Amino acid sequence: MKAVVVHGANDLRIDDRPEPVVGPGEVIIDVEWGGICGSDLSYWRNGASGTAALKSPLVLGHEVAGRIAQLGAGVQNLDVGQPVTVHPAELVGDGIMPERLAGRTNLYPQIRYFGSAAFDPHTDGGFSERKLAKASQIRVLPEGVDTLHGALAEPLAVAMHAVKRAGPLAGKDVLVNGAGPIGSLVVAAAKFAGARSVTAADINDSALRVAKAMGADRVVNVSEDGLPEDMELVFEASGIPAVLGGVLRATARGGTLVQVGNLPGAPAPAALGDLVTREITWIGSYRFVDEISDALQAMANGLDVSPVVTHTFGIDQAAEAMRVFGDPASGSSKVMLRLS
Repeated sequence: MKAVVVHGANDLRIDDRPEPVVGPGEVIIDVEWGGICGSDLSYWRNGASGTAALKSPLVLGHEVAGRIAQLGAGVQNLDVGQPVTVHPAELVGDGIMPERLAGRTNLYPQIRYFGSAAFDPHTDGGFSERKLAKASQIRVLPEGVDTLHGALAEPLAVAMHAVKRAGPLAGKDVLVNGAGPIGSLVVAAAKFAGARSVTAADINDSALRVAKAMGADRVVNVSEDGLPEDMELVFEASGIPAVLGGVLRATARGGTLVQVGNLPGAPAPAALGDLVTREITWIGSYRFVDEISDALQAMANGLDVSPVVTHTFGIDQAAEAMRVFGDPASGSSKVMLRLS
C-alpha cells in the first residue's frame, strides 16, 4: 500500500509499505482523508518536531478519517464500512496518574501518538491507504459528518480543549492571536462556546479571511493596526515567542491568556514583564483529552469547519501539499490529502 514517509530533512517519499494485519481488539481503516499539521511540516523540513528527532523513516499524519475495512477478534459495536476518525494517542504502561491529574490523560508522561518520532521505534501515522488502530481509538462519525470533515476532528479537538481550559466563555469578548488553522478553529470553537465576540489577529490577510469565515466578528492585521487592548480573554495561537510581550499587553489587567500555540523547547527572547505587573493568568493547553468526541458532536450540531480547508491534494502530490502548507504566500490554511 502507498504511504507518505519522511526519511529525513527535505526527504519525503511515497513508499510501498506492507499491508496491516489485524489482531484482537484492533481495526483496519481504509483511510480517505488526512490533514497536514505543523508537526508533519517540521519533520519534513527539519527531520525533527520539537525534541523528537527521526532515527528511521516515519509515516506522517495524525489527523485522519476513513471507513472501517476489517475488524479484529473481540471488537464490538463497530461495523465494516462505518465512517470513522481516530484518537491518535495511546498511553504506554499502566496508565496510572497522580490524583491531581485525574482525567487529564493528555498529560500522561508516555504517549504514543500517530506520526510521532518520540519513541524508538517510531509510531507511524495515518497518511497511508490503510491504517491499523486499536478499537478503543476509533470514533464513529455522526450522521452528516463526512470523512473530509471527520479528519478535522483532531485539530478541532485541540481548539476545543483550549477553549475548555479558559472556563465559561458566555458573554466574554475574546482575542485570538494567530489565525493559522488552529487559531481559526479556536475562533470557531469560542463562538460555539458562547463568546460574545471574537477578534482574530494576524499579519497575514489570507489567514484573517479564513478566520472571518470561521466566525470572527472582527479581524486585525497586527502589522498595520497593532493588537487591541484590554481583552479579558486571549488565546495565543501563533507559538512565536517574540509576540508574547504584545499579547500580554493586549490582555486586560487580571485577565487570562491561554497558550495554545506550541512554544519552542529552546531558549528564546520574550518580553514577559506584564505577566507579573498586570497579574495575568497564563494557562497552557496541550493536545486534548477526549474533546475529539465533542468536536464530532459539535460538527453534527452545525459547527461548520469547511472554510479552514483551502487546498486538497492526492497522496502522490504529498510533497507539493507540504510545500503549499509551509508557504505563507500560498494562502493556505488547512491542507488535506486524499489518501485512497
